[in-house]
Amino acid sequence: MEFGLNWLVVPAALLGGALVMRWLLHGVNQWFYETYKLGNKRFSLPPGDLGWPFIGNMWSFLRAFKSSNPDAFVSSFSTRYGRTGIFKALMFGSPSIIVTTPEPCRRVLTDDESFKPGWPTSTMELIGRKSFIGISYEEHKRLRRLTAAPVNGKEALSMYMRYIEDSVILALEKWASMGEIEFLTELRKLTFRIIMYIFLSSESEQVMEALEKEYTALNYGVRAMAINIPGFAYHKALKARKKLVAVFQSIVDERRERRKNNPNTSKKDMMDALMEVEDENGRKLKDEEIIDVLVMYLNAGHESSGHITMWAALFLQKHPEFFKLAKAEQDAIIKNRPGTQKGLTFKEVRKMKYLSKAIDETLRLVTFSSVVFREAKEDVNISGYIIPKGWKVLVWFRTLHLDPEIYLEPKDFNPSRWDDFTPKAGSFLPFGAGSRMCPGNDLAKLEISIFLHYFLLNYELERLNPTCPLMYLPHSRPKDNCLGRIRRVSYQSA
Repeated sequence: MEFGLNWLVVPAALLGGALVMRWLLHGVNQWFYETYKLGNKRFSLPPGDLGWPFIGNMWSFLRAFKSSNPDAFVSSFSTRYGRTGIFKALMFGSPSIIVTTPEPCRRVLTDDESFKPGWPTSTMELIGRKSFIGISYEEHKRLRRLTAAPVNGKEALSMYMRYIEDSVILALEKWASMGEIEFLTELRKLTFRIIMYIFLSSESEQVMEALEKEYTALNYGVRAMAINIPGFAYHKALKARKKLVAVFQSIVDERRERRKNNPNTSKKDMMDALMEVEDENGRKLKDEEIIDVLVMYLNAGHESSGHITMWAALFLQKHPEFFKLAKAEQDAIIKNRPGTQKGLTFKEVRKMKYLSKAIDETLRLVTFSSVVFREAKEDVNISGYIIPKGWKVLVWFRTLHLDPEIYLEPKDFNPSRWDDFTPKAGSFLPFGAGSRMCPGNDLAKLEISIFLHYFLLNYELERLNPTCPLMYLPHSRPKDNCLGRIRRVSYQSA
């Protein structure tokens, strides 16, 4: 009898010791970041926990996003602490506040007096400290003013339309003759070719394929922990960035030499615009600034467009009732077009009202960027809680866009939900908000609209693995990159 009791006591003691150790270790972070650093201000923090020393809540985050239920991470906070919409955590090595409801999200993104960019070390090092995500408000405003018109202005978008359209037509024709393809991979190559043309006027297939390969490696490290050890995503991404910088530096050097020999060289692309710009004191951008802006734009300009285009095509094909409405709109555009007109016009794209709803619904449901990062410049009171100066603020778009209190049946794809529906401020933020809203949003939607126009009219995708599981890091996608065949189903002259 005593022998049996001993076997019960030992496991119980071990379990009790483990629980005590867990409690002590969790208490270390709480003591250091709250009691020691904040004093009495800690009582005004939102609910939550800071996880383990050094690691914080990252294991929980990675476990959720590498599972089939990425929303389990934030849901676990709501389950434990209630639906406050604002929680404390330790993320990417920093004490952080996670915000998930409209008004706090809007406030954090638009209040430049109280918040500045707060991206993790891995993101800053890979995208560039002189890019939009790292520079001061004043520098950001200056660079945005320079690049806004050439990227998002109506004149620029109209000018890029023909190149985008020709590229889409050729790509679809090529894919239809290739047999099995990775639909997402080919879309990323297409959107990369388009953004390369806009920024570098480059159409060299070899250069583009080499650069696109490095950008793929770069992206896997952007949301990774900053562990610079061989075998880790961040280490591979740093090597990819080094190669990208070397390529862009050689291009900058060649352009400078050409300008030196021929000062009257005409401006061809965004690279030339970046090299010419001067501030009020005549100061031009340094090579590092130009290269970091290029790294950022070329990365964002093909990743987001490629992924959203794939998901929009998949969702529409999966829902025949919505596919029919979107296709009918495209048929009407062709039918009402003058017989002498060749190709799409900017005005016709603006008339794609239902397709625009389908794209918005895709942006909501997929939420390409699940979270953006800010840092409190001072103690800030939001929703009755204090966000301490220096703490990171994570605006969690994914939870916001899937909130059943805002969107009925939020995980259903339903473009018609946007009929006569205007979401309240802060509840639909696919491109962010405020002064740092994504500068290429209109260009991205233009690319997606043109592709879907031709896809809906003339093609269909036959997936080989329609039940393929999904990956959620760095972005949502089928594990097989949407393996399938593109088939021509009709022909309509445009």
